[in-house]
Amino acid sequence: MTRANEMLTLALPKGRILKEAMPLLHRAGIVPEDEFEDENSRKLSFATNHPNVSVIRVRSFDVATFVAFGAAQIGIAGNDVLMEFGYPEIYAPLDLGIGRCRLSVCEPAELRQTDNPARWSHVRVATKYPRVTEAHFAARGVQAECIKLNGAMELAPILGLCRRIVDLVSTGSTLKANGLVEIETIAEVTSRLIVNRAALKTRPAEVGGVVERFREALLAA
Repeated sequence: MTRANEMLTLALPKGRILKEAMPLLHRAGIVPEDEFEDENSRKLSFATNHPNVSVIRVRSFDVATFVAFGAAQIGIAGNDVLMEFGYPEIYAPLDLGIGRCRLSVCEPAELRQTDNPARWSHVRVATKYPRVTEAHFAARGVQAECIKLNGAMELAPILGLCRRIVDLVSTGSTLKANGLVEIETIAEVTSRLIVNRAALKTRPAEVGGVVERFREALLAA
């Protein structure tokens, strides 16, 4: 799949998306070494059944960075990440249809009973997505003050840090457990196959070949 002595690296996200991606990866003919699926393994880079193809396992937000800067040539990332970072170096040719969720504005259930989002002029929000959040509210003429958090978003309203959050929602069970409800959907989210544009130009057969493998795997699903 690659020229001799030139490794092709595929960046994959940890967690739920990785589990959903593995059948697709196998159908694409790329099989990582057994240790890759061991969640207790401390390794981050793994060999595959192709001697010059490796896979790395990183945080979902970091996949796009590795691909944008050419450390990995191909990756799988949610369009939430692509929206937030807006890397021009990244091309996303395929929607893989996995990791389905939504990026939503949420607030305490008791506040929702009297709240009217149409009347907002300023909103304070905790989020991992300040760029997307600010753009969403700016389009409505609302000034958004974003507090950057990388996790435990649901604690922000409980502890009085702010009244609202913008976060990914799948089943909504975590929101419910913490007394929160969705009030707006900013974007529907799925995971995409992403490639480094420069790598696609300089190594079209190899990188483009992997893209086609994934395209065929999707059709065979």
